[in-house]
Order: sequence, then C-alpha cells, then structure tokens
Amino acid sequence: MFWFGKNKKENTRPYHIGLALGGGGARGFAHVGVLRALEERGIKPDIIAGTSAGSIIAALYADGYTPQHIIKLFSELEVKELVDVTIPRNSLLKFDKFIHFLEQRLHTQRIENLRIPTYITATDFDHGKSVAFDTGNLAQCVAASCAIPIVFPPVEIDGIHYVDGGVMRNLPATHIREFCDVLIGVNVSPMQHETYEQNLLSITNRAYNFLSCGNVFPDIALCDILIENEDISDFNVFDLSEQQNIEQMGYQKAIEILDNLPEEKKLLLFNK
Repeated sequence: MFWFGKNKKENTRPYHIGLALGGGGARGFAHVGVLRALEERGIKPDIIAGTSAGSIIAALYADGYTPQHIIKLFSELEVKELVDVTIPRNSLLKFDKFIHFLEQRLHTQRIENLRIPTYITATDFDHGKSVAFDTGNLAQCVAASCAIPIVFPPVEIDGIHYVDGGVMRNLPATHIREFCDVLIGVNVSPMQHETYEQNLLSITNRAYNFLSCGNVFPDIALCDILIENEDISDFNVFDLSEQQNIEQMGYQKAIEILDNLPEEKKLLLFNK
C-alpha cells in the first residue's frame, strides 16, 4: 500500500507513460473510449492509477480486458444487478452484488499480480488520508474506491474503513506522477451548473459532483496531457443507460486532443 505523502521514491521514473483515471460514476465509461483512442494511436500505459469509477476501468484493463470487452461486460447490466437497497444505517445501498460481480469476472485476484502496475485509490475514512493500494485483494480495494459516503457503506480492510477515493483526490495523478515520464490524466467530473430536482438521489448526485469537481485542480496541474470533455457533465453519475454515448464522447475527445498535441508533447509521449 502506498500512502500519499509517505515512502515516496525519489528521482526515479521507472515507467514511461502513466495514466490517471478519475472518478465520476457512470461517466467513467468515457475512460473506455479514451483507452480505445490511445490504443489506436499506439499508446500503451506502463502504469495506471484509478479512483472510484476509474478504479473499475483501471482494474479491468490491467487485468487484460480490451476496451471493447469492458463495454460489452456492462452493456446489458442494470443498476439493480449491482446493488441492493438496504435499511438505512450507514448507507442507502449495499453493493455485495457489485463485489461478487468483480470477483466473478476478474482473472486476477490481487492487485500486485495485474499485467500492468496499478494503484487503486481510496480515502482512509478513519484517519482522513488519501491512500493508493498497490497490493491486496483487487475486488475489495476497487469496492473501497467506489464507496460513495451515505450511498454505499464504508469498506473495511485490515481494520480500517475506506470510502470513495474521490472524497479527497478524484484524479489520482499525485500517486503516480513521480514514477512516470509522461502522465496522462482523464477527468470525467468537470464542473457543472445544471438545475437539479429536490429529491434524495438528485441532491446526493449534486453533492458528489461538487465534492469530486473541487479537488481535482492540484492533480490536473501535474498532468502532461489532460483529457476532459465538459459535455459529459450532462450525464447522471448513477445512470448506466448511456454508457455507449459516454464511451464515444471519451473516444472523440481523446482523438481530438491526441491529434492536436504540440510537437514537444508528441516527442515526450513517443520518445522513450
């Protein structure tokens, strides 16, 4: 486990291309489109960090799933197949089904055995720290990274309670910045100002958006290349029905940015 602010390697960059995938609920399907665009341009990340929805995509991709397979995996799923309503005590929903879904589909059970070195980030709710797991049970750590407070219960790992990584750091650039020559960040939680309904789900959705949008700026500054589509904010973080459109928007924005990079960034990206 890598603790933010501690035990950092100094002046070493063992990896060329790093990829930081941010949180954003269903908007995380944009990450799949970005990965598809990167592959088409011959760009393969050597190290990945993922927060919340980004941790799901990071885990599947590092496990050997192609972007096309990831979309297919979720294409026929509904929210009710991944979560259950629970009697409110410490959350509105429980996601035992989600953990089971991951356990059944991931080929790799432990983070340290993934094909691509991967950091799964979460928030240590007991001590108020941003944490990145690079070892441990993969499905459990991904669940911790996705545990939006109030909506889902905290996930206990080794006696410590963890919640959504986006609570403190929704774009996990900091966790891998020093390990790679080039860092690509994908932010799927751009600031938004739309109207909202006065119901529990809408208010929770809006609160999550404010929380995740506001803490990304320091990490954005660390990225050599940022991929972000502001139009993606039109999609609800809890709605899985628009995954194809979201994936396509991520793909199109990534192609646009990659094909219009300044020459110095192209050299940085392709020259190892």
